[in-house]
Amino acid sequence: MEIRPFTIAVPQPDLDDLKDRLARTRWPDELPDVGWTRGVPLEPLRELAAYWGEGYDWRAAEAGLNALPQFTTDLDGQRIHFAHVRSERPDALPLMLTHGYPSAFAEFTQLIELLRRDFHLVVPSLPGFGFSTPVRQSGWALGRTARAWAELMRRLGYDRYGVHGGDVGAGVSGAVAGLDGEHVAGVHVVTDPVTAAATATFLPGMAERLDPADPVDRLALDRMAEFRTADSGYLAIQNSRPQTMGYLLNDSPAGQLGWILESFERWTDLPYDRDQFLTIVSLYWFTGSGVSAARFLYEQAHSTDWGAPPAVPQGYSVFGADPTVRRLLEPAPGTYWAEHERGRHFPAMEDPESLAADLRAFFADLK
Repeated sequence: MEIRPFTIAVPQPDLDDLKDRLARTRWPDELPDVGWTRGVPLEPLRELAAYWGEGYDWRAAEAGLNALPQFTTDLDGQRIHFAHVRSERPDALPLMLTHGYPSAFAEFTQLIELLRRDFHLVVPSLPGFGFSTPVRQSGWALGRTARAWAELMRRLGYDRYGVHGGDVGAGVSGAVAGLDGEHVAGVHVVTDPVTAAATATFLPGMAERLDPADPVDRLALDRMAEFRTADSGYLAIQNSRPQTMGYLLNDSPAGQLGWILESFERWTDLPYDRDQFLTIVSLYWFTGSGVSAARFLYEQAHSTDWGAPPAVPQGYSVFGADPTVRRLLEPAPGTYWAEHERGRHFPAMEDPESLAADLRAFFADLK
């Protein structure tokens, strides 16, 4: 039951080791003129690695994160790290923000500043991510995490609260709403065409109910096919052999950097802050959580515990919107639905203002 104050304090030898490893990276060659078609190109990664080692200021990022009140507590035998930012308004609605993969609680720093007047914010690190480590037991997937999240909100004294997330965080948030509907005011998630296509790819029978002769359905099927051929490689590895991949992620900062950079470059279409991105990568590196984060995806891929469907008000914010998203997700009547032409998988970094406005609008009548 204990909630312990937490301060990030990366030892200086760890910073020195990162700089040394980056400087000694053994870079591969590459084929000419293939661009991003075969993965992260050499020069962009070398330039970013050089900046990470020589220009990026971790101590400034660390101080910025430590400006957020942070804590740890034990839930179901697992240490869980979270930020807890209380509004000055006593009637503010508590709101839990859950990140996805490959990300961290630091994804929400801009969003926190935009929302901290309107909500009491609870921002946990998923089990196996960042400072919610080490993981000593198997079985940490959506359902178990949702039960831990509901207990965390109870432990903090919140009887009524909202939940929000994207990617894995959307699944966890939906599971929390299904599990703890008596206390959850509403669940809001973000998505985009690629995420919707990825979700549909894993739903039994989805392809069969789409009509190739219909233009929207045809586009949805094309997006599902593109995900299977161009975007699902990381899932194939982490859903089957996360421990093997973990040796690379834990030993090579350039490898960890490239692994995360590919997702950000493929799944964004608006500029995001380079230093904030490197803060996320640094959290993976300094906590050695590349392998345990990968194992979270393995656990879910081999789990039947997806939680109950939510029976509370639901809201979607679609970034990079096109007609395929509504067709694939089929929102129920009365669902809050907001579409944004730009932004994609990481809207808390790409377009935090629009996301904050949607969250205020969705939860305005649910307090």
